[in-house]
Amino acid sequence: MSPVSMRSVARRMSARTRTFTDRYPWLGPTVFMLSALYFVAQIAVGWVWNPPYSLIRNTISDLGNTACGRYGGSYVCSPRHALMNAAFIFLGLVMAVGSLLIYQEFTEGKRLQRLAALVGFVGLTLGGIGAIIVGLFPENTISVMHILGAALAIGVGNIGVLILGLGLSLPEGLRNFMFFIGIVSTTALILFACHRDFGIGAGGMERVAAYPQTFWLIRFGFYMSSNHPAKSHPLGTVDSS
Repeated sequence: MSPVSMRSVARRMSARTRTFTDRYPWLGPTVFMLSALYFVAQIAVGWVWNPPYSLIRNTISDLGNTACGRYGGSYVCSPRHALMNAAFIFLGLVMAVGSLLIYQEFTEGKRLQRLAALVGFVGLTLGGIGAIIVGLFPENTISVMHILGAALAIGVGNIGVLILGLGLSLPEGLRNFMFFIGIVSTTALILFACHRDFGIGAGGMERVAAYPQTFWLIRFGFYMSSNHPAKSHPLGTVDSS
């Protein structure tokens, strides 16, 4: 297929996606809000651990570990590991699909805001792909793939949130929240990778890096569900509060 034909196909697909989101504006925000099920899955999986699962000592990935024994300095045995790995994949799909649908709301307006929306939501989509990789490659299998997936999910995903906060016209409170989680979570990820936990344990530091992004997905989903614009007033140009 020639480059011209590929561009033509891409334009048609984009137009169809925009038509779909205009018809079902609630779908993208709802998909983002479904990320709350990720927390429910963690509770269900960690509940059956013996000895009890520790939010401080144990990482999130320990919940998806498919073997029982010593791992990372603590005993790991997750009877419901299949559920947790399915939850990682589910979260990844939520991030990727939700980003594709919500991005359509920001395809008009100022050029810099359109660019920020594109880069930010692509970052979140890559983060979603990373979460899927984490679910497909538990920590005790192919560690390189698991680490790559975690870096994409937490690192690239949080950078995407930060770019959206910097570039989109959003209420000040929401923008400040996005700046905060983007900076704090990225810093926590670096500390976690360097094995610096400052007394809150590996599990605690990883949660500081990962959880704010998921809370943001839920928060942004709620915001978008109540601020869907009319077609003549694209959200990228309106500062709704």
